[in-house]
Amino acid sequence: MDDLTASQLHALQNLSRKRAGEGVPFVNISDARALTELGFAERSREGWDITATGAAFLARQAPLGSPESDAPEPPTDIKTRRES
Repeated sequence: MDDLTASQLHALQNLSRKRAGEGVPFVNISDARALTELGFAERSREGWDITATGAAFLARQAPLGSPESDAPEPPTDIKTRRES
């Protein structure tokens, strides 16, 4: 169940942003259907919406825009091979 494709994960993240009130691009229909089959999304009058299950799945993943996930490693002193 945790094996989402990159595009499905992106679609789920967009649905999460949509729920938060942010403007998001269109969601790929095949990705949205796959998310629906997994219980991560549902169809609504406004398109597709993330479910509580989908939100919980994202919460278990690395947070969106987490600075820790993209943070570079600290520099290493080449003389001692230790972090400076």
